[in-house]
Amino acid sequence: MSLNKLNKLPLRIGVGIVLLNSKNQVFVGKRIDNPVNFWQMPQGGVDNNENLMCAANRELKEETSVVSVKHIKEIENWLSYELPKNLLGKIWKGKYRGQKQKWFIMRFVGKEKEINVKTKNPEFKDWKWIDINQLLDVVVRFKFDVYKSIVKELNILLH
Repeated sequence: MSLNKLNKLPLRIGVGIVLLNSKNQVFVGKRIDNPVNFWQMPQGGVDNNENLMCAANRELKEETSVVSVKHIKEIENWLSYELPKNLLGKIWKGKYRGQKQKWFIMRFVGKEKEINVKTKNPEFKDWKWIDINQLLDVVVRFKFDVYKSIVKELNILLH
């Protein structure tokens, strides 16, 4: 497929989850398919006719096994990113050029042992809690603006 056609592909509709612990640190996972030291928050696609909040809860459970959460806030604006040229046509069976995401801020209210990234179809090989202001240091470049918006939102919400 030509680059011109790839650039005309639609954005995939998705959700993202900002999972905070009791110290207001953010959950990040290290993707299995990413050989470099980048981390991301749980996120994924929305099924046909699926409620966005339900999709967020499903994705969180699928990627982290976490179900013990308190919903804090839905970020008002949709956030989106475009894939870099080297990934266009390769990710999501080549159907999308990036993602348009609705993000949800949630508080983890369970015990740490509930968190398990070795799920049925694992996406993460490791996880950790980090300070909000470290997010921009660990995210892959093409998602930087999305994470920058989230950090701004969190700094307003939590301060």
